[in-house]
Amino acid sequence: MMPPMAAPTLRIAFLHLAPVPGDLAGNRRLIENAAMQAAAAGANWILTPELAVCGYSFAGRIGTDWIAPQPDEWMTQMSRLAARLRVTLFLSLPEQDRRTKQLYNALFVIAPDGALSGAHRKINALRVGSEAWSTPGTEAIPVEATPFDKVGLLICADAYSPGIAETLRKQGARLLVSAAAWGPGLHGPNGEWERCTSDTGLPLLVCNRTGPDLTMDFTKAESVVAKDGERRLSMSAPRSTIFLIEWDLLRQDLATPAYRRIEL
Repeated sequence: MMPPMAAPTLRIAFLHLAPVPGDLAGNRRLIENAAMQAAAAGANWILTPELAVCGYSFAGRIGTDWIAPQPDEWMTQMSRLAARLRVTLFLSLPEQDRRTKQLYNALFVIAPDGALSGAHRKINALRVGSEAWSTPGTEAIPVEATPFDKVGLLICADAYSPGIAETLRKQGARLLVSAAAWGPGLHGPNGEWERCTSDTGLPLLVCNRTGPDLTMDFTKAESVVAKDGERRLSMSAPRSTIFLIEWDLLRQDLATPAYRRIEL
């Protein structure tokens, strides 16, 4: 008798990083190194936290003149790297609109062939403090991320508004992915991620960050897998760490509650 075939799985890497505010060169090296290590560990998808390239409070240190329309030179390099590694890369960084020159907090999806599949501009961008530079996005449209034809993208506080995730579901999204810089505390996450999954019936993968920033301490922040209104998995580390999970594509759930960690 033939043994039963194993369910198809997707190995997903959460780059739970500690970007240094304003250190573009250092943060880019950190992302590149983490992506290569994740791919070497067999990752098919590689997720990054919100504003991984520049840190959350970068504007007070280096301003915004460096923000360019995408793809810029570095994103082009990362597209080549994704193609070489044959991975899908979810890359969070600021962008300038080529036509209006407005600045956005964005999350891009780069396909395993290096092509840009799509992007999301943060809708619930704060208009004061460390996010005052950012113009709020106006729409949420699913993007293709192999093996899914439609994946919904969120950035951090976009999970506050139930309508954003619901709009993605109505457009056929089969999974939600969020980049986040959301630490615990008075204004920390308080059931928003879980509610997204109960409202839409879609699983949610949240790649958060760690480490101190100029205005907040993210050292105890958690990257999260949520489904059916509950957290299936919470992962945190005081320093930059890669978390690897196995995702069951048939059940749309964790293949196992265990995860692997690689310290950077």
